[in-house]
Amino acid sequence: MNDQQKIYHVPALLEESIAGLAVAPAGTYVDVTFGGGGHSRAIMSHLGEGGRLYGFDQDMDAYANRIDDPRFTFVHGNFAYLANFLRYYGVEAVDGIIADLGVSFHHFDDAERGFSFRADAPLDMRMNRSAGLRASDLLANSSEEEIADLLYNYGELKQARRMAAAIAQSRATGKPVATVGQLLTVVKPFIKPAQEKKELAQVFQALRIAVNDELGALRAMLAQSLQVLRPGGRLVVITYHSLEDRLVKNFIKSGNVEGKADKDFFGRVNTPFRMVNNKVIQPDDAEVERNPRSRSAKLRIAEKV
Repeated sequence: MNDQQKIYHVPALLEESIAGLAVAPAGTYVDVTFGGGGHSRAIMSHLGEGGRLYGFDQDMDAYANRIDDPRFTFVHGNFAYLANFLRYYGVEAVDGIIADLGVSFHHFDDAERGFSFRADAPLDMRMNRSAGLRASDLLANSSEEEIADLLYNYGELKQARRMAAAIAQSRATGKPVATVGQLLTVVKPFIKPAQEKKELAQVFQALRIAVNDELGALRAMLAQSLQVLRPGGRLVVITYHSLEDRLVKNFIKSGNVEGKADKDFFGRVNTPFRMVNNKVIQPDDAEVERNPRSRSAKLRIAEKV
């Protein structure tokens, strides 16, 4: 990986996830979260002349990291439309899908994107800057109840309703919450100093999830993986927080994100997947030291039956 990709993103659990993908030299694979291209480059190193890889990313900043190889295709799109894009490229089925659901270093480090509370900037948070509402638009146009719900449901914040009330009060008195600094001023009174970094991260996580409909996109991608994966194909997913991990865990166990098990006459669960790693894979101390942001990563691997 060159210096540009290192700056853009350091992939978590790289060796474990590529091993779980079990890349066949002539296979067809999809990296639905291309980013800096770390996982994609590792996949390419295992492909032969007949192999193919499609790298999805809705952020055009990732296009600069594309792989100059005829076996690779960069897809500028949201993985929520996985099946449609593959159909467009004439791909009927694939041998593996990998998703690293974490936010790239690039998004946190590019202050003007508004993903981080470390620097003042407009509250944008859009992964695709050419479409959708900014976080500032969301806070300006949502009701107090809607803001409270998203902070509680996506950030799991105990003070969600008080924060939402403060945001509504601020905008009602002519003080919009349109920048990182303005948001911090409003929510910090409801955060204990000892919990500041953790809870601010939860606030920003909640807004990011809402702005990009991350959980909706994940549900759509998982459902479509059933359509496009061949029997024996691998689904490899790295999650970073409980909301997305719960969806992935349920989906692998039951074939749906609700985790509703369909059982046969004998009480055996009918599932379209076989779990490859019965125990979730997490980074060891060496991995966390190399990449501190991988600390919360969880890797799940399944094979379509």
